[in-house]
Amino acid sequence: MPNIRDVVQALGSREGVEGVILLGHDGLTIDSFISTGLDPDSVSALVPSVIDSCSRVGTESGRETFVTGVMEYSGGFAVIARLTPETLLAILAKPDANIGALLYDLRRFRVAIAKLL
Repeated sequence: MPNIRDVVQALGSREGVEGVILLGHDGLTIDSFISTGLDPDSVSALVPSVIDSCSRVGTESGRETFVTGVMEYSGGFAVIARLTPETLLAILAKPDANIGALLYDLRRFRVAIAKLL
């Protein structure tokens, strides 16, 4: 049976993915797989404030609980997903990455991934 480290490694080895960070809602890195010189702790520290803002938008717009967000930058994508109330997943991908397939897999396997925590 795979463990959470196996999942992080598998996501990180997908074509176009440059980094996967599993973190707590407190902004502390739990595990990561980075293929670039990126500092996962620096990114982890910023993610909770993004989630808090997205959550407020969801509440105010009647969309309810934040689940997954995709941000597109000129240098690539950042996908942030809530796995549990305390655990988040951030995936950084190149501009040409197939994030559609990534989002499908996150939606399909979210519960299974969360059970590994």
